[in-house]
Amino acid sequence: MRNAPAPARGDWSPPPQHRQAPRRPLPSALPRSDLRQMLATKSVENIQFLPFLTTDAKYSGLGNLSWLGYGCLKGDGTVITVNAIGAALQTLYILVYLYYSPAKRPVLLQVLLLLAVVVTGYGYFTILVDTGTRLTHLGLFCSVFTISMYLSPLADLAKVVRSKSTRCLSFPLTVTTLVASSSWTLYGLQLHDPYITVPNVPGIVTSLVRFWLFQRYRPEQGKPYSSLPA
Repeated sequence: MRNAPAPARGDWSPPPQHRQAPRRPLPSALPRSDLRQMLATKSVENIQFLPFLTTDAKYSGLGNLSWLGYGCLKGDGTVITVNAIGAALQTLYILVYLYYSPAKRPVLLQVLLLLAVVVTGYGYFTILVDTGTRLTHLGLFCSVFTISMYLSPLADLAKVVRSKSTRCLSFPLTVTTLVASSSWTLYGLQLHDPYITVPNVPGIVTSLVRFWLFQRYRPEQGKPYSSLPA
């Protein structure tokens, strides 16, 4: 008599209502390494703030909150759970950054600007957008925002090529961006949701370009980086 349950058999076609992605996508680019560095050094030197702020919407404040709203409208538990965790972690990152930042006024102004954008967006989608098209409009907004977020570091990539130094790039952020964008792309493909699939493809492409730059311009030629903790 067996005490342990028998392993699941090869039923790879569950009913659509029970179909889930092989793995849950990770919360957007968790800034674990940078957060740990701030707590250890009690300093924000060489730590980027704006990318994470514009993402506590998908790598930031604005990204996670936007996708959280999309998940709530769609009733997708995975999208809700992942982005709720991401928003909480990004909020913690913002608070720690604000605490250790010597120039608090610019940081506070950026946070207030984010809150104004969130309130304006909430008012637009709840008051001005028809209920029947609200999910489509929000999905399109999230997609455009995510694509612009992934493409925003292109200026930094050009700077790396000109200076032949990876000083302005974060290796841990590159790793988490690749993992998160790949996970969301696979999840969107399984759900046949273009609003999740399409905007995450640029994240894969830009991450691969960054890895190539790290390989071409070794860290000895720029700022040393630490591997992402397991």
